[in-house]
Amino acid sequence: MSKMMAEFLGTMILVYLGDGVCANCTLTKSKGQNGGWIVITAGWAIAVGLPAYIFGGISGAHLNPALTIGMAVVGKFPAAEVPGYVIAQMLGGIVGAALVWLTYLPHWEQTEDKAAKLGIFCTAPAIRNLKLNFLTEVLATATLVFSILGIGTAKAADGFGTLFVAFLIFALGASLGGPTGYAMNPARDLSPRIAHAVLPIAGKGDSDWSYSWVPVFGPIVGGILGALLFIAVF
Repeated sequence: MSKMMAEFLGTMILVYLGDGVCANCTLTKSKGQNGGWIVITAGWAIAVGLPAYIFGGISGAHLNPALTIGMAVVGKFPAAEVPGYVIAQMLGGIVGAALVWLTYLPHWEQTEDKAAKLGIFCTAPAIRNLKLNFLTEVLATATLVFSILGIGTAKAADGFGTLFVAFLIFALGASLGGPTGYAMNPARDLSPRIAHAVLPIAGKGDSDWSYSWVPVFGPIVGGILGALLFIAVF
């Protein structure tokens, strides 16, 4: 399997399961409706950890343009491979979001809240302050990338590094997810936002493009800072 296919499939699974748990806890008449933040945080942790375990040995399982770009900036990933990785990740995110739409197809019409439908696909701030929302995404993603690189240096038994990545995602969601919904990944936010815009979702509202730059550029800046901090420390 090629690295690009691994990144495509890995990001597709990540978004399918991650947005899927949001749909399960949000959509009317879903059996998981009102499941709450802990269910969503746990679902996202496994959504990241599972494809990381499956595809880590093939592509490194970046599954996140912010991680790919950050690693390239500090020389830990070939710059020439960045465009291919990012394209594969973004396309995988779109397909994963489309699968969520299909899985919950009867529920969109039953759900009246347009903002809730959008929130299944992409993030939105709890308090809209774009500068501070941007800062939150920078700090959370810097923590993500620094920690992932740090986990990679640990002498853990085979597979345990990936397990700790899942724990990391759970911790980030539980601790830092409140202000913005912890996007930390352009392929997790922009790709499903595009899917929301183009799919014939029953009763959907707009895709909030005025906010969309925050969960794209915030994570990219944070990814670079996290990688630079790792290089400075180690």
